[in-house]
Amino acid sequence: MKIFQRDLEHRIASVLFNDRMVVILGPRQSGKTTLAKKIIDSYGSVAEYYDCQLADVRAHFAFGHPDQLLSLTRNKKIVVFDEAQTIQDIGSILKAYHDTYPEVQIVATGSSSFDLANKIKEPMTGRAYEFTLLPLSLHEITSAYPCLERHDLLPLMQFGSYPAVVAAETVEEKLFVIKNIATNYLYKDIFVFETIRNPKTFEDLLKMLALQVGAIVSVNELAQGLSVTRATVNRYLTLLEQSFIIKRIYSFSNNPRNEIKKGFKVYFLDMGVRNALVDIISPMETRTDRGAIFENFFVSERMKKGSLEIFSSEIMFWRSRTGLEIDVIEKSGASISAFECKWKDVTSAPAQFTRIYPEARFESVTVDNILKNTRF
Repeated sequence: MKIFQRDLEHRIASVLFNDRMVVILGPRQSGKTTLAKKIIDSYGSVAEYYDCQLADVRAHFAFGHPDQLLSLTRNKKIVVFDEAQTIQDIGSILKAYHDTYPEVQIVATGSSSFDLANKIKEPMTGRAYEFTLLPLSLHEITSAYPCLERHDLLPLMQFGSYPAVVAAETVEEKLFVIKNIATNYLYKDIFVFETIRNPKTFEDLLKMLALQVGAIVSVNELAQGLSVTRATVNRYLTLLEQSFIIKRIYSFSNNPRNEIKKGFKVYFLDMGVRNALVDIISPMETRTDRGAIFENFFVSERMKKGSLEIFSSEIMFWRSRTGLEIDVIEKSGASISAFECKWKDVTSAPAQFTRIYPEARFESVTVDNILKNTRF
């Protein structure tokens, strides 16, 4: 299988052996195992990889007994504990081990259940560097396929950018891989670590969100449509965010009298996952929702860019009370960048926005120009 160079690798390598553990979070199948193995590959015999899903590995972890890990880490400089969230009390166990044997560099990987079960963050506060590995970014894909052109973007928007999907050479193979990811992997942590009383309601919510990409979401309307409470909808939305399936984007406003201050939109972190809920078959050029898909595609690219930054920009949207809108606003300190996503036509910023925010940088993003600068 093709191995992609991940932009996160250099950042992780730069913090190794700095008296902290390294935690790599991200959705299943995003490439965490491959990345972790690549990071330790150059260390030879003083490095070791362990899959925490294996019973013989799990037997070495015991709460209050960090010395039980010595048989795995003795004479090692760096070790990887993959899928560490499967170990009971993993955060407390690794904290105790790190405090006792800080000379061994621990790299722990885990899917969203690190957050769902609250197993890592609290016990390891101040003792770990945390990174998030998302599906492939456009920059990573163009590094692997430098001759990428406009028509090559369409499968990415249709089938998504999980590494195995991008590497698949046929449409049939891409369909098989993304269906497998969307049905067998992404929701596994939610159903294992959280009580979902009605899985059908949960799945219906996902489909409703997939049909509302780019639109302001009403929790009241979702609750009424699903015949559940607002609290249930909000809980499910939080779980979906913690599982790296969706992201809520809120409105940007410094002038409440003229701009909408409340409300949020929902975007999917991978377009293949979104389309698998709605329509994974129809080609991009003929789809009526292609504008919304492209907008979501661009937003997910900004999220991937932000995951590489120490202080990532806040991603929002802007809408005036008269209905004017800009798809994406990024705010970093006093700096404001605005992006409007259109399938084909280049557009300009609304005069009302430029009058209120004359210092803001504006970009009109289309399918034709997004490849000119994959990082904008």
